[in-house]
Amino acid sequence: SQNDFIREWLPWRTEYLNVILEGEQLAKGGICEQCCQAEGSIRCMSCTGVHAWCGPCAVKAHRNLPFHKVQRWNGTHYQATSLMDLGFLWHVGHGGGPCPQAQENPNPEESGYVSGEGPPNYRRSSRSQMTIVHTEGIFTHEVSWCSCPGSDPIDLHLSLLRERLFPASISKPKTAFTFEVLNHFLIDALECKTSAMSFYQKLKRFTNNAFPDRVPDRYRELMRVSRLWRDLKHRKWFGFGHDTELDPGEGGLALFCPACPQPGINLPPDWKARYDSNTVTRQYVIDGNFTAQHMKMNKPEMDVSLSDGKGYMVSEIPYQSHLQQSVDNKERSTCSNHRAINAANINKSNLRSTGIGATACARHGCFVPHSVVDFQKGERYMNTDYSICNALSYHSENITTALVIYDVGCQWSVNFRSRVKSSSSLFLPSGLEIIPAVGKFHLAAHKLSCFPRYSLNFVKGAGHLDGEILETLWAPFNKISPTARSMTQAHRQEVYDDHMRDSNWKKLVGIVPSLLKKYKTSNKCLEDMNQAYEQLNAVLDPNKVARWELDAVKAEADRGEALDIYLQEVKTSEKRQRLSSRIEKFHSTGQAFLKGLEIDGAFIPQDDPAFCAQEDQEKEDGEFWEDDDTVLEAPDEEVQELASELMSIWMPSSIGAAKLMEIGLHDLLKEEMELRIGQANDCLDQLRTDLGSKAMLYRQNFRTANSTREGTRTKKEIQKVVVRINKHVRSYQRARKAILRLDLNDNIGEKFKEIQPEDLAVSKEVTEENRFGQGVSKMAWFWMVDGEQNLLNGDSGGLMEECE
Repeated sequence: SQNDFIREWLPWRTEYLNVILEGEQLAKGGICEQCCQAEGSIRCMSCTGVHAWCGPCAVKAHRNLPFHKVQRWNGTHYQATSLMDLGFLWHVGHGGGPCPQAQENPNPEESGYVSGEGPPNYRRSSRSQMTIVHTEGIFTHEVSWCSCPGSDPIDLHLSLLRERLFPASISKPKTAFTFEVLNHFLIDALECKTSAMSFYQKLKRFTNNAFPDRVPDRYRELMRVSRLWRDLKHRKWFGFGHDTELDPGEGGLALFCPACPQPGINLPPDWKARYDSNTVTRQYVIDGNFTAQHMKMNKPEMDVSLSDGKGYMVSEIPYQSHLQQSVDNKERSTCSNHRAINAANINKSNLRSTGIGATACARHGCFVPHSVVDFQKGERYMNTDYSICNALSYHSENITTALVIYDVGCQWSVNFRSRVKSSSSLFLPSGLEIIPAVGKFHLAAHKLSCFPRYSLNFVKGAGHLDGEILETLWAPFNKISPTARSMTQAHRQEVYDDHMRDSNWKKLVGIVPSLLKKYKTSNKCLEDMNQAYEQLNAVLDPNKVARWELDAVKAEADRGEALDIYLQEVKTSEKRQRLSSRIEKFHSTGQAFLKGLEIDGAFIPQDDPAFCAQEDQEKEDGEFWEDDDTVLEAPDEEVQELASELMSIWMPSSIGAAKLMEIGLHDLLKEEMELRIGQANDCLDQLRTDLGSKAMLYRQNFRTANSTREGTRTKKEIQKVVVRINKHVRSYQRARKAILRLDLNDNIGEKFKEIQPEDLAVSKEVTEENRFGQGVSKMAWFWMVDGEQNLLNGDSGGLMEECE
């Protein structure tokens, strides 16, 4: 572990410190290691190893290393200096060497050029002092420009560019940034969410940690140059560098998902004949981020855009034209009190944008190019409609089905096509069928009537999709939103485009291992759920199963109200009374017989403490209670004599099957076995009935309670049911233990499994139909054993009929 490595290092701490301090002494005895004559007072902090040079030798050694940091020995310690102070002259052009066409300067002593490197004297007019920003810090160098025939002072910025230095201005450049530092800034901004101010402050401290205010301030230049560098890099990466006449179109500088179907890109020419429509379906999710705000600009007309509409955010002028033409209906949600709809009327006067809305592929989480929009008054339909229409038209030729997942899809989808039809700026591909849905997490906040119509569980081809992947993508954007809040509109758009492009790039390079992992997980989940499905089908009426399958196919084709077959309707009072009377009748029969079987606990191991509590020991959740630590001891005839009414009745199971077979009591073994199997089945029957009663109390009484008094009364009723449930479990566990002692081959024991506390939880299929995480939910084993066939089937008036 990490602590082990630290413990291993601790004994060496003093030695490490000594070695570091040794490096602060005068190197090489103060003799230049190159000429071996002059005083070696110069060392380099960037070169590897320990070196000592004189001034001219240090300049020669760093002829092509202008960004190394050097220090000079002052008699007591090393002190920072610069290569320019040592006489370094940076020759631009000719591979770092002096220009052969340079004219002599009549005052060679003023040149500052070190003898021995070539022609010593140059025109003063061919030199200039420049500030160069590098990853190691901010450097000042004297630059000697090329004086060859044809060289134009106007093209000095191009000469710097050929030296891998990006000039901060076109005419008379005085500041330049190395390509390396610009790449570092872009990666820092993407990975660490570093602002330009923080990045430049870091460079200033690298240059002079004691007095960073003495370092030249080039923060504004960094902001400007980084935008230009980002734009050039993207045009190069997307292949627009060689053809100057070709300009990127809408979304031309953006990446999209490599796995989503895109005709002409990742689908074969005969994809229509090879795949069905459920396979070639575009799946989108749309969501808003109200953290990504933008302040109003003082002079928006002065803003200059480099890639408007070329990335993920939409083109500004067409989008603003769409907003001006659209009518704000101010629709209020008729479902739950959703923030996305009701916040549409909120306006903040100091903000140009209250957030952004984006569309991404729902399965892999890649932003769709040219579909990210700004919000003005919250999340209005005129904003989201523009984003969705652009996404639906992106590389989707001849695709006939699209799944659109939206937090308020139940409200948005009602008038979507009418809004598109009435707008001159919204377009949909012809023949496209749109299936609206709501993400599984947000669906839990909707009304129950939204569950069957907008749940992804009932959309064929949706698979194991949760529809909430955009929520995870917003997390890194929330870190850059405070920085982008006060940028210009064009700069903010470029920053968001860059981060979305980087997000898609990470998805692209990791798509293969991600899909492989999901494929293995899905196969395992499919196998488990198929097994559970077959077990449930085995105990249901085949005729009803066939009818349900036909209903499911019809609902899938018709959708809309046809999907309401999946909604568990709240029954009338007549139905509830019939179920209640069945439960009471069930409890009132057969008690004498069961009580006679419950008194043999003297020899059988004790009951599970989880089910042995009294009625006054309920936990707050009403599920289980702690044991009262009372343990029944086996009777000891030598110690004391028990009263006859307290003596346990010994059953054949108390002796065990082997002993019974040995003494020839086969009939007794068979008789108790039949009784115990009947007891176990009856207990399971009563258990299922009471679990159903408990679930219905939660659904119909507790969830709809309008007062504290009504809720408290329901809790007491639920607690009474829980007491009965625990009693049935204890009785079943005793019967099961007897069966295991009577069954030599353990065949029957495989059917009657042990009941765990988690098996007795309220069925969320009844209480939370629209909950998140239904894809892997299973029923407890005792709902799918042979004994409850009659209970589930409707012919005998069972529970399945009550729940239809």
